[in-house]
Amino acid sequence: MKAYTINKYSKADKLQLIDAPEPIVNENEVLVEIHAASVNQLDAKIKSGEFKLLVPYKFPLILGHDVAGIISKVGSKVSRFKIGDEVFARPADLKIGTFAEFIAINENDVALKPKNISMEEAASIPLVALTVWQAFVEKAKLQKGQKVFIQAGSGGVGTIAIQLAKHLGATVATTTSASNFELVKNLGADVVIDYKTQDFETILKDYDLVLNSQDAKSLEKSFHILKSGGKVISISGPPDTDFAKEIGLSWFMKMAIFFLSRKAKNQARKLGVDYSFLFMRANGKQLSEIGKLIETGVIRPIIDKVFPFEQTNDAMAYVESGRAKGKVVVKVK
Repeated sequence: MKAYTINKYSKADKLQLIDAPEPIVNENEVLVEIHAASVNQLDAKIKSGEFKLLVPYKFPLILGHDVAGIISKVGSKVSRFKIGDEVFARPADLKIGTFAEFIAINENDVALKPKNISMEEAASIPLVALTVWQAFVEKAKLQKGQKVFIQAGSGGVGTIAIQLAKHLGATVATTTSASNFELVKNLGADVVIDYKTQDFETILKDYDLVLNSQDAKSLEKSFHILKSGGKVISISGPPDTDFAKEIGLSWFMKMAIFFLSRKAKNQARKLGVDYSFLFMRANGKQLSEIGKLIETGVIRPIIDKVFPFEQTNDAMAYVESGRAKGKVVVKVK
């Protein structure tokens, strides 16, 4: 099969298109013939080595965290899927590799593709939607009538986060540039702030939840807009000790992460609010729930551009530029 790989961590190097062996399917896995994959900021961060101490990948490494396609083989113990099923998934960490023609994925990480969307649209969903689901439903238990601030509302995570928060009955504030105001309002944003000319810290107050996806400065400001007992859930760091325990890091790494997150934790504690880090994980059951919301029209995929497979490096560069509205997809088949 054709696949795009890296042989070392590097921000500057491009992905290399190679002939790779078709994956071997274990007893609990399905082989997916990939029709589309999407590109995430996470791919760029892994490529540059940002997570090398947290997730120890081996080289050569095929990148890609989102997939939509058709099952072409099933392992001997697979019970939920059959050959010919149209599926979508976010493969587990250390099992990624969707910038390729095939991938083997544990059946627990797979869900049936919603019938009312294309392969390209389905490929745009898993990572960002699971991130938002795990932040709002699992961690924050977001309730009707609460107020949530979603940073970067026109981005891949933001476009899905606004829709899910509105479905859960929350009031939504977000930041974006003036050119994207109409997009985020159409998705359901109640308060829209132009990050180029306005400071959200001076506009928002008494919020219940912040989904932080930006830098340390935005994180610090986010603590000040929360009501007492409010929560910041960050998907851009710093990692915290709960995350270190969750993924079973060594004592040394737990200590390093304790010091990394100490400033944020102390700032939160002084203001009577809570800080936690979220590194989303694969989950086919949650993805099935998200699929139902897509089929009933509650959530719709937002795609900026679709690139052909041979232009995967261009798709990566476009995502790294930070200009994408919604998601960037690679059409493989």
